[in-house]
Amino acid sequence: MSDGHGPSPETPPGWSAEQPPPYSAPPASPWTAPGSPEQVPYGQPYGQAPQQQPHAPRPQPPYPHHPQPGYGYMPPPPVLRPGIIPLRPLGLGDMLDGTIKLIRSNPKAVLGLSAVAALLASVPMAVGQAFVLDSMGSVLTDPSAVNNAEQLDDTVTGLAAQYGGTLVSYAIQFVVVTLLTGVITRILGRAVFGGNLTAGEAWQLVKGRVPALFGVVGLMVVIMAVPLIAFVVIGVALVANGTGAGGLLGLIAVFFILYIAYYLFFRTRFAFASPAVVLEGRGPIDAMRRSWQLVSGDFWRVFGILLLTSLLVGLVAGVLSFPFTIAGTLFGMLGAGSMVNAVVSAVLIAIGGTLAAMFTYPFEAGVSGLLYADRRMRSEAFDLVLQTAAIEQQRQGWVHGSADELWHPSNSAGS
Repeated sequence: MSDGHGPSPETPPGWSAEQPPPYSAPPASPWTAPGSPEQVPYGQPYGQAPQQQPHAPRPQPPYPHHPQPGYGYMPPPPVLRPGIIPLRPLGLGDMLDGTIKLIRSNPKAVLGLSAVAALLASVPMAVGQAFVLDSMGSVLTDPSAVNNAEQLDDTVTGLAAQYGGTLVSYAIQFVVVTLLTGVITRILGRAVFGGNLTAGEAWQLVKGRVPALFGVVGLMVVIMAVPLIAFVVIGVALVANGTGAGGLLGLIAVFFILYIAYYLFFRTRFAFASPAVVLEGRGPIDAMRRSWQLVSGDFWRVFGILLLTSLLVGLVAGVLSFPFTIAGTLFGMLGAGSMVNAVVSAVLIAIGGTLAAMFTYPFEAGVSGLLYADRRMRSEAFDLVLQTAAIEQQRQGWVHGSADELWHPSNSAGS
C-alpha cells in the first residue's frame, strides 16, 4: 500500500517514478521480411508507410489487334516470282521492270525481231525524206532556182517520193507491228513463268492466230476512220454552202480536240484485244469484247498507264533518233545534188528511225501484255492460278509448254 508520498504502487521499488510510456506495437511495423513488397526503402524513416512511386503508362503497340514481332507474329510468305513479274496484282513499277526483264531475258527474239520490223518500216520513209531534203537543198544553195521549171519538177517529185514512202512505211508498219505484237505477247506469256522461247518457237505458236490479229487491227482502223470520213463529208458540205475560212478553222479545231478524246477512249478500251487473241485464242470481235470487259471498272488506271508509257517511250525514242535525224537532215540539205549525200542521208535517217522503233515496239507491247495480266489478276483472281502452276513447275524443275494453256479464261479462279 502507498501512503501517498512514495512512488506509485505499480512502480517496483528502487525504480524512478518517471518511466517511459508502456510498450505498444506500432501501427505498422517497419520491419518486414527481406524482399517483401513492404520492405522499407533505404533512407526512409522507420514507422512511416513506404511511398508508392507512380508507374509510367505501359506503351501500347500501334495496332493492338495485330500480332507484333516477338509475340507470335508470323510474317507473310514471300510472293512467288518465277519469271519477269511477281505473281500478284502489279503496279506501274512492276510492269516497267517486267518489260525490261522481258527484253533482257530474251534479247535475240525480242530486240532482233523488233529491229527487223523497225528497219522494214523505216527504210521507205527515209528514202522519201532524202529526196525531199535533196530538192530543198538545191533551193537553199540557189534561191533563184525556185522559178526554174526543172527545179519545180524536182521539188514535186521529192514531195511525191516522201508521201509515197510514208504510205509504204505505214503499210509495212501495219503488217510487221501486228505480227511483232503477237510474237512478243507469246514470249511474254511464257516469260511470266520463267521460261524462254526462241523467235522460231514463238512464231510457230502465233502463226495460227495471225488472221485474227489482222482482224483486230482492221476493225480498229475502221473505228478510227469513221470520224475522219464524217468530218470530210461535213467539211465538203460547209464549203459547198459558202462557209468562210474562219468557220472551217473553228470546225477543224473542235474536231481535232474531239478526235483525240475519241482515239484515246477506244485505244484504251481495246488495248487488250491482241493479248486476248494470242493468249486466249479468241476471234477478232470476241477479243475486242473481252478487252472491253477487262477494262471496265478500271478505265482511268489503264488509260493513265498506257498514256504514261507512250510518253515515256516517245521521249526515249526521240533521244535515240535525234542525232541521226539531225545528221541525215544536214547531209541531205547541204549536199544537194550528190547521190552519195542522198544515200548517206537516207541511211542515217533509217538508222534513227530503226533505233527509235526497236525500243518502242517491244516496250509498248510488253507493258500492254503485263497490264492485261494485271487486270485478270484483279478481276478474276488469276494470280492464284499462276501461283499454283508456278509451284508445280518449281517442283518439276522446268517450265512445260502446257503453261501456255493456263492463259485460257476457263482456268481463271473467278470463272
